[in-house]
Amino acid sequence: MPDWADDESSYGEFEEGVVTESKQKLEKPPLYKVLIHNDDYTTMEFVVTVLQTVFHKSEGDAFKIMMAVHQQGVGVAGVYTFEIAEAKVNKVIEMARAREFPLLCTMEEE
Repeated sequence: MPDWADDESSYGEFEEGVVTESKQKLEKPPLYKVLIHNDDYTTMEFVVTVLQTVFHKSEGDAFKIMMAVHQQGVGVAGVYTFEIAEAKVNKVIEMARAREFPLLCTMEEE
């Protein structure tokens, strides 16, 4: 047994202080909608492909969103935190430009 183990006076310094946890209420981060906008040149097939690959939508969900883009001029691809939304917008634009489509993808706070 170490020398300090039988010396009860050494425990006193640890028992004197009181440890308290401060409870802070954490707010949820703001969410952003990623929007895909209609144009006259980007194919519907490409929009479906983007929705499936970047946003992991099923074929059916991707088709519904693509139709909203086509008929209403804009569709919501998903809702994410700022960093994720920004990365997805950039990925969509990168994919579109690589295929020479003018597809516009933006984000706005929900």
